[in-house]
This record gives sequence, structure tokens and C-alpha cells, in this order.
Amino acid sequence: MKEKEDKILEFMKDKDYVPMKAKEIAMLMRVPKHEYNDFLTTIGKLELELKIQKNRKNRYHIMEKNYYEGYYRKNQKGFGFVKIEGKEEIYIAKENSLHALNGDTVLIEIIEEGNKVKKAEGKIVKIVKHEKDTVVGIFQNNKNFGFVVPDDKNFGTDIYIAKKDFGKARNNHKVLVKITKYPQKGKKAEGKIVEVLGNVNEAGVDMLSLIKEHKLPAKFPEPVVEEAKRCGNKVDKKDIPNRIDLRDKIIFTIDGEDAKDLDDAVRVEKLKNGNYRLDVHIADVSYYVKEDSLLDKEALVRGTSIYMLGRVIPMLPRELSNGICSLNEGEDRFTLSCTMEIDKKGEVVSSQIYKGIIRVTKRMTYTDVQKIIEGSDKKILEKYEFYMQDFKNMEELALILKNRRLRNGYLNLDIPESKIDLNVDGYVTNISRYQTTFAHEIIEQFMLTANETIAEKFFWLEAPFIYRVHEEPDLEKVQELNKFLFNFGLKIKANKDNIYSKEFAKILEQIKGRQEEKVISNLILRTLKVARYESENKGHFGIASKYYCHFTSPIRRYPDLFIHRIISQYLENNYDMSQKLIEKYSQEAEDRAKQSSEREKIATLVEREAEDMKKAEYMESRIGKEYEGVVSSITSFGMFVELENTIEGLIRFEKLGDEYFIYDEDRKRLIGEKTNKIYKIGDVVKIRVISANKLLKQIDFELIER
Repeated sequence: MKEKEDKILEFMKDKDYVPMKAKEIAMLMRVPKHEYNDFLTTIGKLELELKIQKNRKNRYHIMEKNYYEGYYRKNQKGFGFVKIEGKEEIYIAKENSLHALNGDTVLIEIIEEGNKVKKAEGKIVKIVKHEKDTVVGIFQNNKNFGFVVPDDKNFGTDIYIAKKDFGKARNNHKVLVKITKYPQKGKKAEGKIVEVLGNVNEAGVDMLSLIKEHKLPAKFPEPVVEEAKRCGNKVDKKDIPNRIDLRDKIIFTIDGEDAKDLDDAVRVEKLKNGNYRLDVHIADVSYYVKEDSLLDKEALVRGTSIYMLGRVIPMLPRELSNGICSLNEGEDRFTLSCTMEIDKKGEVVSSQIYKGIIRVTKRMTYTDVQKIIEGSDKKILEKYEFYMQDFKNMEELALILKNRRLRNGYLNLDIPESKIDLNVDGYVTNISRYQTTFAHEIIEQFMLTANETIAEKFFWLEAPFIYRVHEEPDLEKVQELNKFLFNFGLKIKANKDNIYSKEFAKILEQIKGRQEEKVISNLILRTLKVARYESENKGHFGIASKYYCHFTSPIRRYPDLFIHRIISQYLENNYDMSQKLIEKYSQEAEDRAKQSSEREKIATLVEREAEDMKKAEYMESRIGKEYEGVVSSITSFGMFVELENTIEGLIRFEKLGDEYFIYDEDRKRLIGEKTNKIYKIGDVVKIRVISANKLLKQIDFELIER
């Protein structure tokens, strides 16, 4: 379609072109009769996109104005921004928004170019596509009519509900409403209630609301589940002779206590030459999830497993993820494995990729492995006495690998995750920092090494592949970060030709153990680009690696499953792939990478919203309580403070006391107009909780004292 569009536009841009009818254009372009209907469809699409238009005589010509297509991000105050590829965000005033809603795809005209002081300004001329046709919100009953207040406060409008469309909804019910009329000329949107989720305060309704809001596939279709069940729970003995049999080797899984889908297992052996042999065994999911099967198609739609605190929306049915594809202790399992010989400097000197069959010796937890490393628990040491050398080898190798990474510029960002404890009804009982130990690092270092090894091998094979790409940050963002780092006597050396991860790593090393470590780590994270999936290798800035992919979690990530399929094809064909297959998989790699990146964005958004919701719920019962926290961010409307338990709240300007504060954008600080009192990122302050709203996912503090 794109090629046809370009040909028509090229034809009409010719200096000798005069406006003519569709039939005349087709004749001069020699469009075959059997393609004429397609030609008319393309002409219609170009007209809809405002690239061409008809005059009064129905003759087509190129549009004189330039229009741009983008994604509209609406603010609850009415204005918004449109993101256009290759351009800064374009500001859209309320009166120029054409009643577009949050998330809509729109065509805009730029009415004022941007400069150093302000963004470019635009006007929406057409809504190409409404992002949402259903919305989750709270139903309000006004007897003869009702309306739904959307959970998404940026959505842009309440939704009017006629009495006949109430369904079984009652006042303050969380509902799913289908939009029947979009807002126009000052009128609100109209809708029909299609599902009642429950009372706003009912257990589980909060997470169900997120599922419905983001149209997450909460249930597997029955045929998909049936296909998963047919995989059985025992390996096929006929295929064992085609695999390397490692069932007699000591192999461990190391996971959290609650983990059920165990997709990686490891073994470390010290060799006579002083090097280490690292075996990383990954569940051979692609053996069971065949290409284009119902399971494969469903996994692609989902893209990734989503972890919503007490609830998981898995990529694969539990019959597979917790069954035949889970590397359970004492059970025969098929794997796709990578064996690496690693020298004392942490360099991989040789590697082998193969299909294996293993039988996990012990299912270990991070807690027990850490106790073994520390030698802190007699019972645990006695229980695993026979395997002490294995864990000592793991510890030694993980340290070697980590030190090599740090030398190369690996960004060891110490950003704590939140641990949110729920009771049986799904209500929050406690929030704290998630504690990680060196046992976590062991698995992290081993998985990183396997991912790098696989990516490098298939890069040099010029195989169709999906890489995990993390490009270097923009120079402008690094310069912005440096303005802040100046306050601490720090600076990242960078220019337009060279932005090295080692420079960032140096800063992280300098702040280690300092009070501002967490805040600076967070700001560095915000400066970096977001990692994504691509079919082209562009390296990974954050882990200072030239080659990187996701190979180690095929149960919960589609890119891993896809490259398992590629690797299996190369192994089966003895690394001699036909050009036809390479072309087929190259196109698939491009499409699957794009789809997986999009699904990952949604998963990240949902997981963050679930956390924010539960944090606000936790603080609703703590209004008036006082805490000490650290200033984590300063904006033009106030400052954010993060508490020790990872909960963050906003102190608005009016809650900073009687004084007026000036916002110093360059150094991200507030300066008191009268007293010159300064608040900056990293300051320790005492706060009082003044409000918390679970529905809005907002927490507000006021300052008590510095």
C-alpha cells in the first residue's frame, strides 16, 4: 500500500501535472483494470489523510499545507501534546483540540514553529482514529439519566448514559462502558454500559478495572488451553536420542519462593586450566509452542506476561508454564542450552549451543543460596553440605563476570523496587523495599552472559533475529543531567561524537554509599533511552554490550520464544539455512520485534498503575501520619518526596509554607523569594500525609520542616 501511495503522490507532484479525475490519473499511470478498485482505495486513503484533495470539479491535487500524523496525549485541563516521529512534541491548545480524546491518532497542522523558549504549537484538523471504544469508570445515577466518570482523568470527557442503557449498574459501581457517540460541538460523549465490574471498594475490582481499561486478555480461549493440555506432562522419549543427555549432572534452579514457572537452570564447574564452565539451560518452549499454532498466535497477541501484584496475566497457559515447560526438580525436561567456557577475566573463550535434556537436582531459593554464601544458617549449610563447592563456584564466577562488566562501563543502577504485601482479599498490608542479595546477582550475571553469547553468535551468522537494543542517550539530555550534577561537583564528559557508558559508570561509582545515591541513580535512569526490541543489532548501552538479546525467558516473553525458534532452525539445518527461510524469518523478526515492544510498553504501564493504585490505597489509612523522606524530583508545580518504603508523594507549592518559591529549571531546585531558602533534589525533609486517592493514584504531602 505504501509503495502505491508514493507512486500516486510522485505522479501528482510533477511540475507538468494539472488536477484531474481518478479515472484520468489511472489511465495515465497505466493502472491495469483488475487493479483499478485497489487504486481507488489508495486514492481514498490519501484523501482521508489530507495528503491530496478534490476541487469543485472532483479533480485531485496535492494539499498545499503540510499535515502530520501523531498520537494525542491529553491533559485533564483540556490542552495536550502530539508526538510526531522525528519531531519534538507539538503543543495543542484546548480550542485547537477538535474534541480529540486521550490516545487518539490525529492529523495536525503546525500553526507556530517552536524555539528554545517554547514548543511548536499545532491545531488538530482531523481525528484519524479514536484509540478507545470502551472506557472503565464510576457510574453516577441521576434518576432519568446517568454518566460515567472515566478512571483515566486525561480522557477528556464524562460519558452520558441514557436510562435504557444503564444495564444492571448502580450508583458508584465500577463499569465498562461502550462509547456510542464521541464528543463534538460542546456535547459530551454518549455510551452504553456493557459490564458491571463491582462496587468501587469491592475486593479485586481495582485490578479487574485495569484489565478492562487496557483490554488485557485475562482468559485463554478454550481451544488454546486444549492445545496446551495436549503437550502432556512428560517428555517424548522418542526425541531423547536427538539431545545431549545431562540428567546425571548436578543442576540447580534458583528463584523466588513463590515462583512457579521455572524457565532457567544453571551449573558451574571449575576446569583444570583454571577457567569455569557455565551451563545455562533454558526450557525448550518452542518445542511445544509450534510456529503458527493457536498457542503461538495467542502468545504473540499477549507479547509478555504481566505481573499485577497478586495477579498474573501469563503469556502461556499454566498447563505449559507451570507444567511441561517448567524445569521442576527431579523431572525430565527438554532444554535449549548454552555452555560457555569463561576465563579468569570473565571473557567467554568458547561456547556451544545445543538441545538438551536435564533433570534439575535441587530447586533452590534466593534466600537459601544467600544463606549458603554467607554461611549464616547452620541448618541450611547442613542440608546442602553436598553441594557447597557448586555454590562456591557460582559465587566466584558471578563476581568475575560482574567485575568485567563494571570495567566495561556496565551501569549498576541501585534503584530499589517496591515489595507490596497483600492479604487474601487483595488489600495492602505492608509496603517496603524489595531486598535483593548477591544470590540474585548470580542468576543475573549468568543470564546476561548467556544472552550476550547467543546474540553475538547469531549476529555473525547474519541470522534473522530479535535483539534487545538500548541506544546511547541524546546529548541534550546528558547536558540537562550535567546541570543537576553540577550541584554535587559531578560531571559526565560527553560530546556529539562520544557518549560512553563508562562515564556514567564513573559517576555511579563516585556516589556509592552517599545520601544522594538513589536520587542520582534515578535521574540517570530518566536520562537514558528506553530499551526496545529490534531486528537490527544496535548494542546495549546500559550493560555496555555490543551484542545483546533476550534468550532466557521464553515462558514469559515472546522475543525469547521467537529466537528459540530461529536457533532451533539453525541447529536442525546444521547452520545451513535456505535463503527463502532467511527472508521469511527476517520479515517476521521485524514485525515481531515491533509488536513485542508495543506489548511491553502496555505491560510496563499496567504494572506501574497497579503499584501506584496500591500505594495510594495503603496511604489512605495513614492521613495525618508524619515521615522523613528525600526530595526525588522538582517540577514547576511542586516537589516530589520519596519515603524509605518507596512511596512517593507530591508537595504542591501552596503546601511549602507562606513563602513564594521560584522554580530554577536548569538546576531543578526551588528558591524562596524572601529568604533564599533552597530546596533541591536529594534534600532530606519531614512531611505529613494530607491526602491519598486510590482512584486517582495520587498521594499528597505537606512540608513540616526541613
